Amino acid sequence: MQQFPLTGIRVVEVGSGDALGYCGKLFSDFGAEVIKIEPPGGDAMRRAAPLVDAGDGSRESGVFAWLNTNKASVIADLGNADDVARVRALLATSDLLLDGRLPTDIAASRLSHSDLRRADPALAITALSWFGEHGPYRDLHVTESVCRSLAGLVKLVGPVDGPPVLPRDGQVAMTAGLTAFIPSLAGLMGGAATGARRFAVNSFEAFLQITEFDTGLALESGFSRPRAGINRFGRGYPSGTFMTRHDWLGVTVVTPAQWVAFCELIGLPELGHDPAYNTMLNRFMRAEALRDIITPALMQRTAQEWFERGIPLRLPLAVVPDMAELLTQEVHRSRGAFAQVAIGTAAFDAPVLPQSLTRTPPKPNGHAPRAGGSDAATFPPHTRRASRAATADDPLPLAGMRIIDLTMGWAGPTATRQMADLGADVIKVESCQYPDWFRGTDTRPPYLEETLYEKTYWFQFNNRNKRGITLDLTTPEGLALLRRLLADADAVIDNYAADVMPRLGLDAAAMLAINPRLVVVTMPAFGMSGAWSGARAYGSTLEQASGLPSVNGSESDPPTMLHAALGDPLGGLNGAAALLLGFAHQQATGEGQHIDLSQVQCMLPLVAPFIIAQSITGRSSPRLGNRHPEHVPHGCFPCLGIDQWITIAVRSDTEWRALCAVMRRADLGDDPELATANGRRAQQDRIEAAVAHWTMTVRPDVAMTTLQTHGIAAGIARLPGDLPADPHLLATGHWHSADRPFIGPHLLPTVPWRAEFAAHPPAVRSTAPTLGQHNAEVLSEMLGLSAEEITALATRGVIGTVATVKGKG
Repeated sequence: MQQFPLTGIRVVEVGSGDALGYCGKLFSDFGAEVIKIEPPGGDAMRRAAPLVDAGDGSRESGVFAWLNTNKASVIADLGNADDVARVRALLATSDLLLDGRLPTDIAASRLSHSDLRRADPALAITALSWFGEHGPYRDLHVTESVCRSLAGLVKLVGPVDGPPVLPRDGQVAMTAGLTAFIPSLAGLMGGAATGARRFAVNSFEAFLQITEFDTGLALESGFSRPRAGINRFGRGYPSGTFMTRHDWLGVTVVTPAQWVAFCELIGLPELGHDPAYNTMLNRFMRAEALRDIITPALMQRTAQEWFERGIPLRLPLAVVPDMAELLTQEVHRSRGAFAQVAIGTAAFDAPVLPQSLTRTPPKPNGHAPRAGGSDAATFPPHTRRASRAATADDPLPLAGMRIIDLTMGWAGPTATRQMADLGADVIKVESCQYPDWFRGTDTRPPYLEETLYEKTYWFQFNNRNKRGITLDLTTPEGLALLRRLLADADAVIDNYAADVMPRLGLDAAAMLAINPRLVVVTMPAFGMSGAWSGARAYGSTLEQASGLPSVNGSESDPPTMLHAALGDPLGGLNGAAALLLGFAHQQATGEGQHIDLSQVQCMLPLVAPFIIAQSITGRSSPRLGNRHPEHVPHGCFPCLGIDQWITIAVRSDTEWRALCAVMRRADLGDDPELATANGRRAQQDRIEAAVAHWTMTVRPDVAMTTLQTHGIAAGIARLPGDLPADPHLLATGHWHSADRPFIGPHLLPTVPWRAEFAAHPPAVRSTAPTLGQHNAEVLSEMLGLSAEEITALATRGVIGTVATVKGKG
């Protein structure tokens, strides 16, 4: 019988929403008993498109079913005293409450968290909300588009003249649900020793984990980079999606070596050495001319041919599939990335959770419950993880766990940052010869002479609360020291290409031979095996390969990217979840295992609604541009000022009438043809022109305040560089003022959760390590080396604190 890492955990899920559902799915598909409490008539999300015929003449939402596989459903009216008593009795035998209700609804209910913490201190609680329980945004009317606009992830995407592009829904919810799972499970793992905890997680700050890179760039340069056009992102070119003989090809060329190799690949070797195009800046400034040169060359082969020819050249390329092609790709089918979801008599394919634990994998989707399917069930007695509430004197939940961090860049360090924030001892391993490439990619003389490798903002963001050492792994001594560190560690993680660690003699099997209880996480683009395992990738490559660009933008646009390298932070969050799941199994059995993450597979939950629609209907969902399948009107509209925009989402007929009143357009509000969403959908051009006519006369901050006051979901399209001054983030303590050698005073973002009922997050315990900062401390503490031995290692260049030769990203 297959083991699951979360067997023996009981979770009660209250509330609604995709973020809550996905967090619960991570528990249920890994073996926890999850009991979903639904209101009379069932969760409203059961009626969200696409619908399937579930038998008995009923129709159910395919996305809802996918989010709720392997859960039980109990109907309870939380306004009814008897039903509340029934839910309280169930909570008394449970480990964790996941609660997606609005903060104000929780506080006013008969299941308030303050009452639960007093009456039942051994119950762990995680609350999920849009903006948290404090601050000026707490009670905003909000949708995914409004949230991501405020988070700085809209304004940089789209045509130079606008409007900025609003992507399809799903990305905020999956990011938030995954983010909430991490402290929730960490708290349960530490519960027996440190007590049950309450966390309040918010979607806004969860999504800021994606904005951080651009915020760091803005803090460093003093401005946010401009909106350069559809699929024009980063600081180089070619980047984006390009048409080939068949299908679209995703391209992200960054380094000089990649540019030369790309030109050789497409049969234009002389272009690689043309002075007009041999620097990133030159290519970016001449992008249109360069596109005219390379497009005819790319039309000579198919996207898959270019991609496969690029693998041995180490080029970050990707086939950009639509949903139909994605479902048939062998690279995913061979990994079991899709499996059937069943609800009633219906069944369809959907993504399997991407945390690929080789010893204890997730359930391959499975059955979702009908509403109230377990109303008559008797839930047996259950032994809880915790017997008391955590106190301020208790250590953080992962205290005592030690992780050897071999990661670089964005994805891997994001994974280990989550662990460090929750108390794990994360030891970051670099070398003087090959520092983390997030320390900087410009290797001209100032990089060394002015120690620029200690001054990049995004390295500071990603490596807080860690210790750092250097080891030259190209030397026998360096490798031997790493092996000794692994022997006493709980986990090791790397995000190198699939062939790097095996070439050092340290593949997963070799590391488990050193320490059989080790959790070994690898995270290349397509996993460790298969024909595509050698593919190189940036975060943009992962987005391209996931098919996400095929659902964004309008029908007349090329597959449209989001300019935020989504794949990196999402890969990191999935890596953190994978580490915790490995720890859960390790804690229960003493066994380690290899976790073979595919970072492309980690992106598939973001396109799950479109995969499910393809599987159910046999056709792709239409591309809607900035419009929405339910909310009408919906878009990003120009405001008074230079390049100022506001996102507006009208979710109901009542909100439509309110918008008309705000715009002083009684003629529209009284028009019977516009009284319903279907009627408005038929006249969207007319409506959008009227909305833009009004917004262009109003500052974005005034427009947002006015619309919110009238109950309409609206948010300013902020730049990443605006976020350090965002009033909500300032009020809720998101920014931590830090000081560190070389860089001096600077701002650091903090965690997207609050402990217990706190308004502010916990303080950052330590800033990112300087290169080799903790060499002596770690090598003496963990390996027992003497001061003389450590000095000798430095003399031979095995360790050090000064960069010598810049490694490649």
